[in-house]
Amino acid sequence: MKQQALKMPVTKPSISKETTLVATVVSSICMLGREAWNACFPAEIETFDYLLAVEKAGIAGFEWRYVVVREDEDIIAVMPAFLCDYALETTLETGRIRQAVEKVRGVFKRFLTLRLACLGSPCTETGAIGFAPGIDEARRPALFFLLLDVFEAHARKERCSLTALKDLAQPLPTDIANALSARGYANFASMPTAWLDIEFKSIDEYLAMLSSGTRKDMRRKLRSREKIRVEYRKSFGDLLPRVMQLYLETRQRSEWQFEELTPDYFDGILKRMPENSFCAMYFSGEELLAANLMIHDGDRLIDKFFCMDAEKGRPYNLYYLSWFTNLDYCLRHGIRRYQSGQAYYRNKVRLGSKLTANAMYFRHLNPALQFMLRKISPLLVSDYGFEAVP
Repeated sequence: MKQQALKMPVTKPSISKETTLVATVVSSICMLGREAWNACFPAEIETFDYLLAVEKAGIAGFEWRYVVVREDEDIIAVMPAFLCDYALETTLETGRIRQAVEKVRGVFKRFLTLRLACLGSPCTETGAIGFAPGIDEARRPALFFLLLDVFEAHARKERCSLTALKDLAQPLPTDIANALSARGYANFASMPTAWLDIEFKSIDEYLAMLSSGTRKDMRRKLRSREKIRVEYRKSFGDLLPRVMQLYLETRQRSEWQFEELTPDYFDGILKRMPENSFCAMYFSGEELLAANLMIHDGDRLIDKFFCMDAEKGRPYNLYYLSWFTNLDYCLRHGIRRYQSGQAYYRNKVRLGSKLTANAMYFRHLNPALQFMLRKISPLLVSDYGFEAVP
């Protein structure tokens, strides 16, 4: 794929010569440098090697893109992106509306399915905008919109009628939010980020922070700990097929299905991020009942996927056992924040988590369809898992 570029001359205030900003869209993160990319995301865990694992995972239906702004050949602003066919009912819970859409799609295959070009990644926690160190806050909105300009042009070239920005943390800087609105972007709430600061020194101290009813319930659920063996592994080995079986069964039970991950994704995370990833595995005897893929940076632990045999794992309360196992890992390794993945927020709030809001921004090329999408967007938002974990 040829690079698509926009150029804009800029005069730096500190020097007299004119410099040029060039924004491009490329098809592989390998076309960019690991060090330069990671420098733009100093607080992120899902950096170059994580995105490379995603790119190489062979996830069906997705084309990967990376948007970059350079100044005198130096990378100063970046975002990952993707292209795909997007079914508008993806975020709907199972119910009459979703069933009606699926019934119509049985006759009209592309009903409510749009070609989407999206800034962000389906596999990251949020849609972060990366800026090189030293880029002044005052320059960032202009750089972001140069990045957005070239991506919108690329979307038109790729015949994507819908352009979006996925899971931007709220609130956005006022100038960026206002400019997106002026460009015609609408937004709706997407999956929030659940996190728990490790401000306690022991599990007993943590339990004391919970309500008496929750504390009593957790102590009861944790009685199964002696019957389960937990192993931390840096490689899946011959257990990868079983982990994929657990993942696919867990995915099938979920209301929200966007991307379907592959064995190369799970294996790639551990191989490409050996110092920053592991899998916690839960055994009853020699049988693997659950697996929990984690990534970290020494300060924050992110729970990427918890996969469980529902029938055999439920009697052991493995979801709650994994929660306390992860908190214990944080305590033992000096990690100060546990980020617990998406969905099932009611349980996470009950267990002390806080939520940071995210939003999806979208714009259709057809003004009439954009008006319609604005009107129906409230219907496309579910409660994202505010239900009990069985």
